Amino acid sequence: MGIHPINDSALEEPLYLGIDGGGTKCRARIVSAKDEVLGTGVGGPANPLHGVQQTLNSIQTATELALADAGLPVTAISHLTAGLGLAGVNLPSLFDVINKWQHPFKTMYLTTDLHIACLGAHNRDEGAVMVAGTGSCGYSFVKGKATILGAHGFPFGDIGSGAWMGLEAIKAVLLASDNLGPQSILSDLIGDHLQAKGVMIVDKMAAAKSSDYAKLAIFVLDAADLGDAVALSIVQQGADYMSAVAEKLWETEPPRMSLLGGLAPRLTPWMKPSIAESLSPPLSQPEFGAIYYAKRMSRLTATA
Repeated sequence: MGIHPINDSALEEPLYLGIDGGGTKCRARIVSAKDEVLGTGVGGPANPLHGVQQTLNSIQTATELALADAGLPVTAISHLTAGLGLAGVNLPSLFDVINKWQHPFKTMYLTTDLHIACLGAHNRDEGAVMVAGTGSCGYSFVKGKATILGAHGFPFGDIGSGAWMGLEAIKAVLLASDNLGPQSILSDLIGDHLQAKGVMIVDKMAAAKSSDYAKLAIFVLDAADLGDAVALSIVQQGADYMSAVAEKLWETEPPRMSLLGGLAPRLTPWMKPSIAESLSPPLSQPEFGAIYYAKRMSRLTATA
């Protein structure tokens, strides 16, 4: 059960749903009008760039799990005022597709995963965030203006991300297997993980997704910590890119900036010391930013 199990009488009060949808998973959080966390659920990948129907299915699954966690029936989904922050909807065509969804919620407010991450990290409208997870990017929102750096998606960009690190590692391992690049302990680490060597790695990874490549990032980071030159080069390139993104974001004069994502704690020590020291810890998780957004948009709609 959720933190505050409730019964059907609670449906008379406003209920808010926050959705944080990315390339690896979709997290749903349901809160009361008093910001009590009622239930949480996790679904599959929710980046419409990699599949619109899968994204909608993941949102539905995560929401239904959150309702169950809250002790609410599935039918209560129609009582939820939903804020959705999704990867990929920075592309106008995908935003339109998702926004036209015949959703099951009372109301739905759609924005990007970067926007909700920023709102959650700072618990206010203005701020900046960088993300280093499966993908990577930078975002600031200051004086009503949004600035997005990167967010081009894998394999086109996402330098410093887990997927990018994994792909760079595969390239390095394949070069080493032909004696055309420096030898690295990554060959054994990744070879053992994939149970493949040389061209068989290509066979194994031919249909791999960004999330599959991201699983290899841990080997790159561990090898870098051990002083492996190839891994060091990959990690340092990623960290330098994120430092450069931070410098550009600071030019927009946000009140504070946070580095988010699964790689954040491992990547920060490799960044420029002045940049690493300028970062502030996130105050809340992105799904709470989605709830913040839903509440704000709901108020604006009501007063319009």
